[in-house]
Amino acid sequence: MPIGGTNILTRVNEKELHIISNGKMPIKQFCEIASEIYPYVTAIHLREKQKTARELFQAVQLLTKEHVPRSKIIINDRVDVALATGTRGVQLAFHSLDTAIVKARFPQLLIGSSIHSYGEGRRALEKGADYVIYGHIYSSQSKPGITPKGLKELKRLKQLDIPVIAIGGITPENTEQVIQAGAKGIAVMSGVLDAHDPLAAVKDYLKVLYGDEQSGKLI
Repeated sequence: MPIGGTNILTRVNEKELHIISNGKMPIKQFCEIASEIYPYVTAIHLREKQKTARELFQAVQLLTKEHVPRSKIIINDRVDVALATGTRGVQLAFHSLDTAIVKARFPQLLIGSSIHSYGEGRRALEKGADYVIYGHIYSSQSKPGITPKGLKELKRLKQLDIPVIAIGGITPENTEQVIQAGAKGIAVMSGVLDAHDPLAAVKDYLKVLYGDEQSGKLI
């Protein structure tokens, strides 16, 4: 099922495509890209570690002004901003508030947990995360010099009863093997945001995830 058991997509039991901001490009530019691609993707993540709560709030306002629905927006780390803006959920890291606490206090939020191992995945499940983002799978521009995880641990994570979204160096060419290894979906930064034509890049991923005949809009 879609992340968190919530039917974000109109096609049930399909794979997921998450787009994550890189914290480098001007937020206005990111919002413009998001406005073009949002009908084709599962979720838009605001991962802007250097921005204040006020700046993140303003970024969500820009996204909604560009017609990106709040139901597709995930805020990295900042539970307060997710609640204040009424967005779909929050992506929590090791330094964030504890997943179990957020789940208990704010059950309306979709909660993702960023993990790097099977053990972390098991703990995320026990604490009530709705899904996990695991990586990095392949060499990635955002993780220079750090050895990628590869597919072995991803295959092991498949044993857990939680959707796993794979991240890190994923291209249309290697997406299929990531899905075959057990990922529910993929998360992409540079593969879309650095593309000359972001929408065309998104559609290239969709062709692998859904097949040529189903590479149109999700909603």
